[in-house]
Amino acid sequence: MIIQLEKRGFDDFDTEIYHICKLFFDSVEWYQETDEREPDARIRLEVSHSDHPRQVLAMVQYIPASGEVWSSREVRRLSGLTEEEIRRETKRAIGAALVTAMEQATGLHQPWGILTGVRPTKLLHQMLQDHSLEECKRILREEYRVTEPKLALLADIVQRQLKVIPDLYNLNREVSLYIGIPFCPTKCAYCTFPAYDIRGHNGSVDGFLEGLDYEIRRVGDWIRRSGLGVTTVYWGGGTPTSIEADQIDRLFAAMHDAIPGMDRVRELTVEAGRPDTITPEKIQVLKRWKVDRISINPQSFTQSTLDTIGRHHTVKETIETYKLCRELGMNNINMDLIIGLPNEGVRELTHSLEETEKLRPESLTIHTLSFKRASRMTQNREQYEVAGRDEVQRMVELAQQWTAAHRYYPYYMYRQKNMLGNQENVGYSLEGFESLYNIIMMEERQTIIGLGCGAVSKVVGSDGTIERFPNPKEPSAYNRAYEQYTEKKLALLDENIMKVN
Repeated sequence: MIIQLEKRGFDDFDTEIYHICKLFFDSVEWYQETDEREPDARIRLEVSHSDHPRQVLAMVQYIPASGEVWSSREVRRLSGLTEEEIRRETKRAIGAALVTAMEQATGLHQPWGILTGVRPTKLLHQMLQDHSLEECKRILREEYRVTEPKLALLADIVQRQLKVIPDLYNLNREVSLYIGIPFCPTKCAYCTFPAYDIRGHNGSVDGFLEGLDYEIRRVGDWIRRSGLGVTTVYWGGGTPTSIEADQIDRLFAAMHDAIPGMDRVRELTVEAGRPDTITPEKIQVLKRWKVDRISINPQSFTQSTLDTIGRHHTVKETIETYKLCRELGMNNINMDLIIGLPNEGVRELTHSLEETEKLRPESLTIHTLSFKRASRMTQNREQYEVAGRDEVQRMVELAQQWTAAHRYYPYYMYRQKNMLGNQENVGYSLEGFESLYNIIMMEERQTIIGLGCGAVSKVVGSDGTIERFPNPKEPSAYNRAYEQYTEKKLALLDENIMKVN
């Protein structure tokens, strides 16, 4: 979709305008005067300010190639606002007017209104600092155009998070740790996480583990020196259980030796993920180190789907591995399902939910497929047939109905760019089995220190600002430079801890 953008009265917000257009069209390009191609549509945006009363007016015209004109206008009061608040109100006015005009033109209704960010629950948490829940819902409804079903979902999640972590807003005397293990048996077609085929990187594994041991010990020294506690520890990747049982055991030994207060950590999770990486020996290691929670992720219970996306394990393996973990005493298991995988619709999702019901995991994360830019699926999109917007909507509603009927409650949520149907990913759990790390990570209320390949540290400042510090994604790059990255990260943490504490 080639769109000619014409703006008057302002000169920024191009990124926000682009992402709103992407809600309506799979592909969006701005028309350039040098283009030989004709635009498929034009968007005229005009912003004007007045002093009596002090307000901003945003006017939009959306004109497709047919020549029809779809218009909308949005007024926002500006009295008593700071310059930054005026900028935010102007951006919202433009967004609301644009969404309204394009909804009228296309017939597509956006359930999240003008919200295009990853963390709508974080926005609601911020608003609750100054407003009642009902006032927050009014603002989201009227100013952000969020629909009632999504408002209800947001409110349910935020209230449950505050019940599960009552001190969510006061976690700055502790940190959480993320351990990134970058290896997998194979890389799935939709994946862009740091995940390297362990069969081709065996030579890198020992070097990586040496670097991770160094990071664990240096970060442990820093935590001890800073007098901080550790709230949660999460092993992700990749697939942590891709490495051998004795290697997992040595890493846990290093953590307990180096990290102070491991016996007081509220939650310890290992994202086992791929059923084809789990063995009795590895589960025994996890049990010995008192791992609270693991994930076994089928993604789908349709074998042809697993073959298409490159999972390289069978549905039977998923079920057998799950039962093995139960027999070995794992009593907090998460499973992931993805809505909208290639060739899947309501029938296939119904089947996956029926199989999930037989297993009854403690928590269930239901993702909606996102076409991530660097994934194999996105780069070869014509090879994959996926459900349309209406069927995706039916599948999301089916998942919501199923989880409610089986007493799984939504407790965290995030969104991604290019999601089918402009939907969301939601974590559900039985009462008392919510993942604390998932809540803390998504709401960005606490510093999370990332250790390992591809791990990203998020350092939360005293004013709520967040500074990201990524480790190298590729194992060989990590192996060459882990000492340098660790010391830079510790310097950043030192600077932050002095400001916060």
